Amino acid sequence: MPQTEAHEAYEEPRSARLVAWGNAWFAGQASPDDTADAVRGDDESHVVRGLPGADGVGLTLALGRLRTLGATGLRLALPAPGHPLGLTGPAEFNARAMETGEAVLAVGAPWGFVPEALWHGADHEDDGVLAVTWHALPVSPGFPADVPALRDAERELAEGMRDATEALVRLDVAGAGPEVQRALGRLRSRDAEAVELLAPGYPQRAVRVLQSARRVAALVALAAATEGAAVSASEMAQRASALRPLERAARKARVAAYNAAVDEP
Repeated sequence: MPQTEAHEAYEEPRSARLVAWGNAWFAGQASPDDTADAVRGDDESHVVRGLPGADGVGLTLALGRLRTLGATGLRLALPAPGHPLGLTGPAEFNARAMETGEAVLAVGAPWGFVPEALWHGADHEDDGVLAVTWHALPVSPGFPADVPALRDAERELAEGMRDATEALVRLDVAGAGPEVQRALGRLRSRDAEAVELLAPGYPQRAVRVLQSARRVAALVALAAATEGAAVSASEMAQRASALRPLERAARKARVAAYNAAVDEP
């Protein structure tokens, strides 16, 4: 059973942690220290570079500087090749975010942030120290690309699950087989036992959508990892085609959930 891929599907991007807890801080629902600790997680340090008046500072000072620049909240972007989800431009910022696969955009201030994680002190990451640099870059104003409302994200996930399940059953590959279904059941149980996924102040619907998105992402990872079950290249291509829109729907739902603090009434 491909445990690693499922585990990775449950890992929340650093940008997501910054958006969730940054929005809680902006709303007065979290203290500066709690916010910085939650975003940092197990990392050794987080430093912000390139923000005017706050170059080379920690997260607490950077958030304070953002507020003085007019920011009222944060949005998440999770772009992928051919799908600039959550981005507004310009090209330089989009390219950097696309390369990393994640980014944060300030609401009310023309700045975005892309994380860079580096291991220092050793060639192998297990022996090094992880330091994260948030590179601040100008962003274009406007609503982020292709981010749905929560209700639409929830509906798209349900439709995508139905269509993908039908396609995988028709192909009779492991993505729809009992092994993956049992693993999905375990993932549901694990998700139900999880502590609060979002920071204080988020609507319950956002939590529910994020739980569903994580579950679907895990299913996609499990199905995609069982390549040996496809008996032909044609079946493998068909399975990839069936999973692609589901993976996109899960990413869109994830972004919609994190952005709900600033985008949902």
